[in-house]
Amino acid sequence: MIGGNAPRAHAGRIKVLIVDDHAVLRQALKMLLEAQSEVDVVGDAANGREALESVEKLHPDVVLMDMVMPGLNGLEATRQIRRRAPKTKVLILTGYMEDEQILAALRAGASGYVVKKSDVQELLLGIQSVHRGNTYFSSSISDGDAVQDYLWQAKKPESKTGFDLLTSREREVLQLIAEGYSNQKIAGELFISVKTVEAHKAHIMSKLHAQNRTDLIRYAIRKGIVGLDSGPELGVEETAVG
Repeated sequence: MIGGNAPRAHAGRIKVLIVDDHAVLRQALKMLLEAQSEVDVVGDAANGREALESVEKLHPDVVLMDMVMPGLNGLEATRQIRRRAPKTKVLILTGYMEDEQILAALRAGASGYVVKKSDVQELLLGIQSVHRGNTYFSSSISDGDAVQDYLWQAKKPESKTGFDLLTSREREVLQLIAEGYSNQKIAGELFISVKTVEAHKAHIMSKLHAQNRTDLIRYAIRKGIVGLDSGPELGVEETAVG
């Protein structure tokens, strides 16, 4: 994460915050975007929780948001950014191209979706488009009809089942469980008591009809909340959540 004072933004340029858990990619994106006269990179963050803090301090116009990150993933960070800073636009930058992930991003409040194999000109176009209040999709994942279908499906009322029933805090707890955190570590990470963690965990299991921690980990991987390499090994089936 960029330390010290935030760089002074130039008038008329789009202020961009880069959020990705890979430091090399953040640095590469920073170099590429700083070479563009239309953009000021005002900061970067390694996960969703750092992104929330940076948005409050730096007030970026556009956040480039990775989806799968430790601690707080990009989808939940997007939801919270849109709620706390509605003028800030979020442009998802990810390797995921599945319909479910695209729809989840739109429902979380993202204004655009760019895949990481895109070139810098497409990324710049996406930043400019969402900054103007438009929706942008990478050309590699959509044509005109597909875009309209994504937007239509994202606006459709959904029956509240499973993950949709979880509160923002429960989603955070679910991710940390899936990453192998103990109750004590979750409590420390979120600045809540262990009893509160246990209560959240009980509510999560009830809403997701999960029997044990392994069920929660598998569910989190299936939903793209964590990556396959983010959580603990799925070995012997657990019989209780600890």
